[in-house]
Amino acid sequence: MPLPKSCDLVIVGGGITGAGIFHETTRLGLKVLLLERHDFAWGTSSRSSKLIHGGLRYLKEGQLRMTRDAVRERERLLQEAPGLVTPVAFIVPVYKDRGPGRWMLEAGLSIYDLMAQKRQHQYLDQAALLERVPFIERRALTGGYAFWDAQVDDARLVLRLIAEGRAAGGLALNYTEVVLVNRDAKGKVAGVTVQDVETRETRPLETAAVINATGCWADGLHPQDHGKRQLRPLRGSHLIFPREALPVQCAVSFMHPADQRAMFVVPWEGVVLVGTTDLDHNDDLDMEPAITPAEADYLIEGVRALFPSLGLSLNRCIASIAGLRPVIGSGGQRAPSEESREHDIWVDNGLVTIAGGKLTTYRRLALDAIKAAQPFLPPIERPAADSPGFTTPAAPPPPPVELAQETWQRLWSRYGHGAIALVENASPDTLQPIPGTGTLWAELPYAAKHEWVRHLEDLLLRRVRIGLLLPDGGRRHIDRIGRLCRPALGWSWRHWRRERRQYLLRRQQIHGFPWRTPPAGRIKTIWRKWVTRLRRNRNPQPAQ
Repeated sequence: MPLPKSCDLVIVGGGITGAGIFHETTRLGLKVLLLERHDFAWGTSSRSSKLIHGGLRYLKEGQLRMTRDAVRERERLLQEAPGLVTPVAFIVPVYKDRGPGRWMLEAGLSIYDLMAQKRQHQYLDQAALLERVPFIERRALTGGYAFWDAQVDDARLVLRLIAEGRAAGGLALNYTEVVLVNRDAKGKVAGVTVQDVETRETRPLETAAVINATGCWADGLHPQDHGKRQLRPLRGSHLIFPREALPVQCAVSFMHPADQRAMFVVPWEGVVLVGTTDLDHNDDLDMEPAITPAEADYLIEGVRALFPSLGLSLNRCIASIAGLRPVIGSGGQRAPSEESREHDIWVDNGLVTIAGGKLTTYRRLALDAIKAAQPFLPPIERPAADSPGFTTPAAPPPPPVELAQETWQRLWSRYGHGAIALVENASPDTLQPIPGTGTLWAELPYAAKHEWVRHLEDLLLRRVRIGLLLPDGGRRHIDRIGRLCRPALGWSWRHWRRERRQYLLRRQQIHGFPWRTPPAGRIKTIWRKWVTRLRRNRNPQPAQ
């Protein structure tokens, strides 16, 4: 375990909040260590709705400051990370017999535009709306609004922040857990005890400051009464459809017919996300969350009501995702979707715990956490909220080989200066996209070699997203993936086969639909294989 004996700051948690804090503090010249007990972006930060947005619905709840901050961060990210954070067009239909109404939407979107300091919405009559979303429910439809927000590959945003923090001198380790925060006789933080999750090797490390950015797991390091504001883990699940099953060219925001909760359908990376649920998560936090049958039924009910002519069913889904939101509860009986997404901070003699917040405002959370930890750190000057948020320039240099500008911008925004080595070391056939995705084959061996991959699921679910974008997690390509990546990972064939088996099983359990009855054709295939095996066992071939 390559650990120093001491450092200025230990950050616990390798999601978007921890990565943002790591990125900012390493640029301040501090000696910083980031530790994550699973993989980077393993939790909510790879299972979000992929949206960088102000949160239009929060205006209705009076959360103006949070919406304003989120809109400003959206605009910053669009400017600083083009290709990683991209604009997405939204449609909100208006119906006569159900909300939201036209004038309420006009007011909300006008405030939204005012915060962004540019007009980004327009009203569409019924005919214009149907041109953009031809399969939408037409009964009682009067028109709707078009506006702009943004989306992101959430896991790649985390990895970019960590990569830039490492380049600035920080150390980040995945599969490494803080098992204890050590204190001196006066109760002040004096260090941490660190353990490699897989080898169980344990080491002490000295530090006067620890930032706990573990989200829903924050109470594990900071188990104390926070007064009326308590952590309330909420589960948000999504369905993923292929574009041919749900052929939308823009995102659609709508209300679920059963409870009038806001839902959305969003094109992303060649597939379509349908989300999201918002439920109290009462299961063991140490168990990886997965969508439940009730959630899947709820989501499919909502999207069927919006697109009745498409005949959608769960059998067309290719994957699911479920993440846990570390919401700060009000302590009352508010519905999960009515809880504020504001963040909160608790300080205890060198241990700073931060929870809550949104993906969009991760940098605001990072700066607030640094401010709270400043009394326990060496002298620093905190960066301003409007200072540049990345070190990698937004505009890439010319590519070292001929590539489409859009492809090169995409690689640059995800891998930074590493994109140059990625392309230079690639063969021409690996600079082609994996069928059904925008991911190049060359990204796989590069990420395997340079991006701290310990398991195949790290590579296929978070470094690249083909485990979510392709049916069966990309099983049909798994042999070529092995030929490309096994040498870069340094794995034997035996190790590769074990990782392949574990990945396919976990992908089905966590991101599939394990309760779903197999189609009739698949049942027949399984039956034939079983009968053939039984006959061979009863009638073995004679020895030659």
